[in-house]
Amino acid sequence: MDRELTGTIKRIVGDKGFGFIGVDGVDYFFHQSCCDDFKQLQQGDRVSFVVVRSPKGPRADRVRAVR
Repeated sequence: MDRELTGTIKRIVGDKGFGFIGVDGVDYFFHQSCCDDFKQLQQGDRVSFVVVRSPKGPRADRVRAVR
């Protein structure tokens, strides 16, 4: 499934260390461990990421801000 997408941060739950990225009506979960600059990400930021399989379904990995 490893395909690279670009989306927008819809929600960040900083105290829990995760967030959601929206792409064309689909939300992808991501954990702070999958991005280098988690603490700098904010709602509305554009990011690129790779979709990977997880036991709970597709999730975002290798999340990077698009500047």
